[in-house]
Amino acid sequence: MIYLHGDLGAGKTTLVRGVLNALGHTGRVKSPTYTLLEPYSAGGLELRHFDLYRLNDEEEWESAGFRDEFDGHNVFFIEWPEKAQGLIPAADMEIDLDIAGEGRIATLLASTKTGRECLERL
Repeated sequence: MIYLHGDLGAGKTTLVRGVLNALGHTGRVKSPTYTLLEPYSAGGLELRHFDLYRLNDEEEWESAGFRDEFDGHNVFFIEWPEKAQGLIPAADMEIDLDIAGEGRIATLLASTKTGRECLERL
């Protein structure tokens, strides 16, 4: 469970695109701004990319059936996780992206054993 934080245009979707490409995904990676969720299979993993910026309330979350995605078999990248606070599992890792001139500064924080193991492999 990876939470992605950063202002609009900070590069959250670009980061997910880079991870998917590194895992061998060759198809299009689009922002799930309007669909809220885009599923991917890459590198032997099932990945889910959520963009919750347009999520309005808990009822919208429940009616979309997103809870079913959290079955313990998927890797999640969640943009704007604060919009679903209390509805999604806690993060294993959080990535904060800040715009710095023409580049970005990424701050990574692991909050579980799984998150720390992922960071160690980077």
